[in-house]
Formats: sequence, C-alpha cells, structure tokens
Amino acid sequence: MILVTGGSGLVGSHLISYLLNQGKSVRALYHNQPPSLIHNNLEWFKGDILDVIDLDSAIEGITHVYHCAAIVSFHPKEKQQLFQTNIDGTANVVNACIDAGIEKLVYVSSVAALGRFIEAETVTETMKWTENEEISAYGKTKFLAEMEVWRGIGEGLNTVIVNPTIILGAGDWDKGSTGIFKTAYNEFPWYTNGTTGFVDVVDVVKAMVMLMESKISGQRFILNGVNISYKDIFTKIALNFGKKPPHKKVSKALAEIIWRVEAVKGFITGKKPLLTKETAFTAQKKVNYNNQKLLTTLPNFLYNPLDKTLDRICKEIKEKYAL
Repeated sequence: MILVTGGSGLVGSHLISYLLNQGKSVRALYHNQPPSLIHNNLEWFKGDILDVIDLDSAIEGITHVYHCAAIVSFHPKEKQQLFQTNIDGTANVVNACIDAGIEKLVYVSSVAALGRFIEAETVTETMKWTENEEISAYGKTKFLAEMEVWRGIGEGLNTVIVNPTIILGAGDWDKGSTGIFKTAYNEFPWYTNGTTGFVDVVDVVKAMVMLMESKISGQRFILNGVNISYKDIFTKIALNFGKKPPHKKVSKALAEIIWRVEAVKGFITGKKPLLTKETAFTAQKKVNYNNQKLLTTLPNFLYNPLDKTLDRICKEIKEKYAL
C-alpha cells in the first residue's frame, strides 16, 4: 500500500493516476473536498499533515510514501501558512515514516530549495544554500523542509528528494504553476528576458516512481525538461491557444513599479496580486538548470519534448474549462 500526501494537487493527482494504472494500491491524503476520482484500488483519506494523529492513522499499513503536499505561494500574507505546512508538515511526515518503519519515502522539494542562483553558473544538485534577502519565503521553507528530510535520512529513513523546476500540467489554473496557461490565454501583453527551467508533470511523476522503485537513497535530483525564456514559453502557449503572444518588454525599473501597484491593488481588493516583489525579481533572472544527474542515474528515462507537453496540456485545459 502506497501513501500519497497532497493527493488533490497537481503532482499528487497525476501521481495517483500513474500508480493506479500500474496496478498499485493507493491511499491518498486530501485536506478539504475529496477529489472526484474513484477507483477500486484508491482510498481517499481526509487529514492534515499538521495533525500527527491524522498522519499516524493514514500511514497505518503503508510501505511506501510520496510526500507531495505543500503550499506554493509568494504572497506575503501566506508566509505563516507556508512555514507551518511546508516545514512542520514535512517534519511530521518524516517522523511518521520513521515510527511506522516504512520502506522508502520520496519527497517533492523544489529547485527553490537550492538557494541563491548566480546567473553565470548552471545550477546542479551540489548547489549550497546561502542566506540572502533575494531568496523567497517559499524557497526558504522548502530548504528548511529538506533539512527535516535529511534529518530523517540521518536517522535511517530510506529517502530520495526530487527538485523540480516550474511544473507544467493541467491543474487548477487559478493557482499554482498552471496559472501561466491562464495568463497566456488572457493575452497578458508583458514579457521579460528572464530564463528558467520547466518540466512536464508527467515526467516528474515518472521520475519519482522510477526513483522509488530503485535502490537509490540519500540523494537529490533536479527534474528539468528544458531551460527557456519566459517570453518564449508564454509565446508558445499563447499560440497554442490561438491567442496573441506577449509583445511588451518589462524592464527592471518597470517591474519595480508594477509589483508595487499590484500590492496596492491587492490590499484594496483583497485579491492576490498578479505580480509580487519576489516574482518580479525572479522573472528578470537568467537561470539554467543541469538535468544530467537524473539522466545518468536512470539511463532509460527521457523527458517529453516541450512542444508535445504544451500541446497536450493546452488541449486538456480547453476541455477542462470548455474553452
């Protein structure tokens, strides 16, 4: 029996479907409303990773755990929730796994946990964390959550950590990384020359399962399909939707103005700002991620081509939202 935390999230939901297709038995943790997926080999379990009693019940009879539950946010008002869920929640999962004697844990971290990036250097798994004001609160929580996982490894817990770049998938486009598809669909006109990594959620799931089923432990792996500029990926998505691609360049000075305006609008309306100080800074950076460690470790693993990924996701979103 396999336990998946964050079963209703982008990675968790795709992982559950993948495992069920393999004939695995899955218990999936959800927080609010149970997802609609029904399967003979799937048991939905309502619980909170901040509740140790919930976790003790959820992990009973479990042999393997995928810890996908996390909050991804760059909104200052959600800082406390970020720290509680991402750090304390992960500590609880690690402790529950140790107490239950589970065989293996796969933890979904983030490249944000790798620390401050220098544009001239390609990011690898050997990147050392350095405290800096440029690092987001989200990145700090994922780093500290990883420290809990490494503690578990030190206590004998068989574990692998994956560090995905920006995950592409047809999730809820009102939150998370799927929001970039909504932004492109709505013909957002602005772009930056920043560069970052993107990875298909299908590839993330496939890599996680292959690592779980391997003898590998005590290691982390960057999951990155492609390094590409924000302008180019938003253009590809917009064209896939038959929409007008971004055509107005955002300078650093203009980005400074926009995030401040968005902050004021968010304060007045109560809605999350489209752009925050952290996201405005990140969008200007040119960061490249090295994905060779995973490809060398798992020689049979291949990433999906970006165009194939975007074509599939855009079709799934069109169907999901009747566009």
